[in-house]
Amino acid sequence: MFIETEQTPNPMTLMFRPGQKVTGADGVDIPTPEAAEASPLAAALFALGDVDRVFLGHDFVSVTRNPAGADWPALKPQILGVLVDHFTSGAPLFTGTVAEAVTDDDPADADIVMQIRELIETRVRPQVAEDGGDIVYRGFRQGTVFLEMQGACSGCPSSTMTLKMGIESLLKYYVPEVLDVRAV
Repeated sequence: MFIETEQTPNPMTLMFRPGQKVTGADGVDIPTPEAAEASPLAAALFALGDVDRVFLGHDFVSVTRNPAGADWPALKPQILGVLVDHFTSGAPLFTGTVAEAVTDDDPADADIVMQIRELIETRVRPQVAEDGGDIVYRGFRQGTVFLEMQGACSGCPSSTMTLKMGIESLLKYYVPEVLDVRAV
């Protein structure tokens, strides 16, 4: 099995492409070993000891390493071993359910929320996925859009600029009711 490895804008995160679908749908951010209980693959990656976060994307896995732990030349072969073992064994990606965050939008903002979600889905998420991450809508209140940065985007040095200069500008341009965009 050949797994492609790609750099991301976040120097602490590498993206691994196994050449097959991973989730086949939306990404799943697994920020802690405790959250990895539902995924044997994520649990095995956290068990390596130097992994801080795992993101399972449509067709990739992003792994964020602990800055105080092993460097990439030492950690990368271990990650590749876990990935090869998992994908060649045919083991399930999840054995339990993954909790989904709930949004608390005002029903009066339904049209605005629909426009925001559409822009995020069609214009933002595909670009962010190319860098090994994801951005998920978490709410709209009083002109402010709340987004969660996941995968390589979480903790990325350029994520604030992406959020403010890119996403906020895009949303303000197309949806005049948007006044601010914040990460949660």
